[in-house]
Order: sequence, then structure tokens, then C-alpha cells
Amino acid sequence: MTTSRGQITKAVIPAAGLGTRFLPATKATPKEMLPVVDKPAIQYVVEEAVTAGLSDVLMVTGRNKRPLEDHFDRNYELEQVLRDKGDDKRLGQVEESSELATMHYVRQGDPRGLGHAILCAAPHVGDEPFVVLLGDDLIDPRDPLLTQMMQVREEHGGSVIALMEVPPENIHLYGCAAASPTGETDVVRISDLVEKPPAEQAPSNLAIIGRYLLDPAVFEVLRKTQPGRGGEIQITDALQTLAAEPSLGGPVHGVVFRGRRYDTGDRSDYLRAIVRLACEREDLGPDFRAWLRGFVTEEM
Repeated sequence: MTTSRGQITKAVIPAAGLGTRFLPATKATPKEMLPVVDKPAIQYVVEEAVTAGLSDVLMVTGRNKRPLEDHFDRNYELEQVLRDKGDDKRLGQVEESSELATMHYVRQGDPRGLGHAILCAAPHVGDEPFVVLLGDDLIDPRDPLLTQMMQVREEHGGSVIALMEVPPENIHLYGCAAASPTGETDVVRISDLVEKPPAEQAPSNLAIIGRYLLDPAVFEVLRKTQPGRGGEIQITDALQTLAAEPSLGGPVHGVVFRGRRYDTGDRSDYLRAIVRLACEREDLGPDFRAWLRGFVTEEM
């Protein structure tokens, strides 16, 4: 099989997880809808996709995820109330989320892992390369990671994954890549991938973060991939197969990301993300930073 090339317009966002790390807040509210300042985390992810030119977005959801669909749909009653009040600012904010992209939804009936969630997108994606964005990772719009990944695929074909360097003692929290230099700055060729290895068995300190640019050949590999760690179908295992056998769908490269990333999947990092983004807001930052300085001084 040769690698599929062409313009990339489709994004897939797996959003079927239960969000157990944020219970009880996520008992009735999808974790993707938790606010980061005044927008739900999932909207930042969709905005990133759209900025990169991915106007066709498929969200892989599960039970109790209806608020995700409602958020990106029109709310005529609310819009009319704001219009009648002459509140153009808030009206624009409400309308923005429903006009961001062409949204599609499919349900992952069984929680069988990220690889299975991506496989649910096969009928929609078809024979086109596509991007997968995980909702826990927010990438600062000033650091166009997806654009760089698309450039790497344009040059090399195949699939491209986002990586970052982490302390060795933290590598067990991530998928880990064995990689070799390509001669291009922060671009590596992947030879092996391991899902959440112990530190002493990790091939490097390069951790996989939640951005994947995948050749459609990955679907056929996923169909044959047996459940791995945790009894789930892992995208890491499928990419490992593609890296070992490039003839199946091209090579696998990695982009080592050194920009600003906000992890909203962990409670402590979620709070840090809110503080960082609030501090950078023109409307909130000055007053919030002043309060924060005083608060830290008093606590110290």
C-alpha cells in the first residue's frame, strides 16, 4: 500500500471518555465542557483545528455527551434574548461556537480505547489523511503545531505524531517514542513506540502528546490490532506497526513540540491552564495578575 497524499481538511476529536479524574464534576457534565476561563476546553480544540484549515470536524462521543452537540449548535432562544437586549458582544460569543466548523458526530458504543475511537471515524474520513486532536491537550494558537505537522507529512508522507521531551521519571504517564534524527530541526523518524513504559524500559524521554496526523492506512492496521495495554485497542500499537513496516502506509515521523501546551486532563494542570490563560487575557489579565501577586505574597 502506498501512502495517501492530498489536502487535509478533516479533524477527528475523540470525546467519549468518562472523565473520572474530575468526579464529581463530570458525573453529569462531559469533561470536555469544563470551562477554561470562559470557554469550554473542547472549543479551544475545535478552534485550533479550524485555524489549521480543518473545517470538517468529526467528534467521537459516547452516552451523556449531548451537551457537546448542543454547544456547537444554534440556540435560537438565547440568541434572540441577547439580540433583544442589544448585547452584541455576548451574542457574537454565542454565535461563534455554532459557526466555527462543519460538525459531525458518531458514537463509540463501547469504550475500547483510543484506537477503537479513531476506527469509528473510518466511514467519515474515507481514504483521506486526517488529524486527531485529543481534548485534554490545549495548544497555544501562537505555536502552530498542526501546520508544522502538515508540512512534515507533505515532505515525507505517512503519519506524523506530536512529541515533547519530559523528565524520565514522568515517561510512564505517556506513550513513548524511539526515534532517530532526520537532519531537520525537531523532526525525527520513529522506529518504535511503547505505551506508558516504566522509566527503566523507556527508549527515550520523547512522550506522545495529543496530536496525530494519520494516513488512512491506519484504519486497516487498527482493524487487525489486538487489544493491548489495559485491554484496549491502542493507536500506539497501530502506529508501531506502520513504523516497522512503512510499505503498509508510509513512514511515521515525529515533531518535537517546544511551544506552549496546557494539559486539562489533570486537575493540577487544569488549574494552571486557567491561571496562565487568564493572565494573558487583555480584559482579565491586568487585574487578575495584580490580585495573584498579592495572593502569592500573602501566602508566602
